[in-house]
Amino acid sequence: MKTGLHVGKTKTLTITVTNEMFAQFDGKVVHPVYSTASMVYHMEWVSRQLLIPYLEDHEEGMGAAVSVQHVAPSGLGSIINLTAIVLGVNKKEITTEVRVENEKGLIGKGKIKQVVLPKEIIQEKVRTTST
Repeated sequence: MKTGLHVGKTKTLTITVTNEMFAQFDGKVVHPVYSTASMVYHMEWVSRQLLIPYLEDHEEGMGAAVSVQHVAPSGLGSIINLTAIVLGVNKKEITTEVRVENEKGLIGKGKIKQVVLPKEIIQEKVRTTST
């Protein structure tokens, strides 16, 4: 991993809640609000955006751990800001804390851990799990 990524570095992602982000199972909407699954996806995405500029050409990041608390709903059309802050970083991994807020305040928070591996090792892991 390239140098420069440090504890305290932040990245913010802003999204608008759409119907596709609603809490649903098997194609049926359970609640017409921002789902926990969508929150996790966006938390991972904003955390990954912190990592991407520091990956070497031969490296890739992989999700390793997710811890999430979804504390309040957010409805259709809500503007959501997800802010990731680097809590820890070394040549092999990055851990971020993510706060998820809408216009009313905190709706979620959590931690994301990504490991940094050579692309060849990831490809080998994918091959061995696909057979």
